[in-house]
Amino acid sequence: MPGIKEQISELTRGADEVLPEGGLEAKLKEGRPLVVKAGFDPTAPDLHIGHTVLINKMRQFQQLGHDVVFLIGDFTGMIGDPSGKNATRPPLTAEEIKANAATYEKQIFKILDEKKTRVEFNSSWMGKMDAAGLIKLAARHTVARMLERDDFNKRYTGGQSISIHEFLYPLVQGYDSVALKADVELGGTDQKFNLLVGRQLQQDYGQKPQIVMTTPLLEGLDGVQKMSKSLGNYVGITDAPDNMFGKIMSISDELMWRYFEVLSFRSLDSIQSLKKAVADGMNPRDAKFELSEEIVARFHSSNDAQAAKREFVSRFQQGAMPEEIPEVTVESDDGSLGIGHLLVNAGLVGSTSDAFRMIQQGAVKIDGQKVEDRSLTVTAGTTHVYQVGKRKFARVSLT
Repeated sequence: MPGIKEQISELTRGADEVLPEGGLEAKLKEGRPLVVKAGFDPTAPDLHIGHTVLINKMRQFQQLGHDVVFLIGDFTGMIGDPSGKNATRPPLTAEEIKANAATYEKQIFKILDEKKTRVEFNSSWMGKMDAAGLIKLAARHTVARMLERDDFNKRYTGGQSISIHEFLYPLVQGYDSVALKADVELGGTDQKFNLLVGRQLQQDYGQKPQIVMTTPLLEGLDGVQKMSKSLGNYVGITDAPDNMFGKIMSISDELMWRYFEVLSFRSLDSIQSLKKAVADGMNPRDAKFELSEEIVARFHSSNDAQAAKREFVSRFQQGAMPEEIPEVTVESDDGSLGIGHLLVNAGLVGSTSDAFRMIQQGAVKIDGQKVEDRSLTVTAGTTHVYQVGKRKFARVSLT
């Protein structure tokens, strides 16, 4: 077992904040397995690698012998997490939540040790709480405190509606920590308020308050917006190996190091050595190969990763993909742009007719994937490598 300092160095790797200062060290010095909780609302059937930043952090705790709880928010999912939203989020039906939760249970064990992972559902305790219990829980927080939360405050001052049930979300999430007697709760930076509510509620219920550890929200393939399926800038952990490999290879050299830090299982020393090799003249593409292979192997297999690399090399490098790809920014009118107009505005074709003709001929690709739908619409906030024919390439950011 590594010493306390070594454990803290590994556990705080890539973290944004650990609160309170010195709290994690004090917990570790107790010399017992800590209860480490991270909650996920099953709002979509599949996870993307942005979600795995937290799951990787859980894995680090698990490998050090701590009790990891993967909490599926089947109850909170029916409320709808308002974090970072500028409007009320539509709640899911019980059937949708159940179906999505089933896929989560299968996917997380690509990273976590199934035998050592506790999977809990917060409906186990919240579903048993009656109306009187919920009122008592609500009485432990004030409206003024709720409006300290940045997104609530912005909506309130901007005259946008906030439904009463949205105020319940931080309270229910906080009560989860009480029910689990959590020592540590992990969450993205957008969850900080909710995690701190958990600390307060634990104190109210006579428990030692949990340590709050936030991790940054992973940027998507564009390097700007948070990774999101709705923005199309994501790498799904159920993506096919070739598609997953190609997406990771499409990120910028600068973003690559960010992905290494929060997604790779390499040691920090190993990543530093790789950085030095690139600084000394190693092609950044070769470092990106290593990252892409590692991620594909994690969610598929080593053989799949090697095959994906061979396919990528065959498709791009042997297909005369240039070392330097011009970067182009294209503006959208209303948050999206048709593929034909995008190719014209990026300077890859002379007209939309040319674009549609090239699509029909199978000569247009996005991140190496052939485009077959001439009515394809690309969402703003995304960045992809577009190819027309054998020689025209551009890394296009749609704003």
